[in-house]
Amino acid sequence: MGDEAAGPADRGVTGIPEALAEARRTIDNIDAALIHILAERFRCTQRVGHIKAVHDLPPADPEREARQVARLRALAVRSGLDPDFAEKFLSFMVREVIRHHEDIKAEYEGAG
Repeated sequence: MGDEAAGPADRGVTGIPEALAEARRTIDNIDAALIHILAERFRCTQRVGHIKAVHDLPPADPEREARQVARLRALAVRSGLDPDFAEKFLSFMVREVIRHHEDIKAEYEGAG
């Protein structure tokens, strides 16, 4: 994943210690991996949105969201990540997914 079009963010920067440059390259690679994973996640949630629309299910599922929050908070603790941050990140993603699901539902309703 190190061959991203923009390249590492510090390319061409001189005068920084090699340890810092190496750490930043690692961060750049992790950021690229996160983007690829998020893209795959959103492709999956798009499929979910279409399934929900076909079966006339609501865009939001508060019970699933609550289970996901609990599961990811626990995973964050086990991983050494601040669980409040993990919950905020999940909440942001869920809001985006619900917005997409609402758009998909509207498309189906407009077509029918």
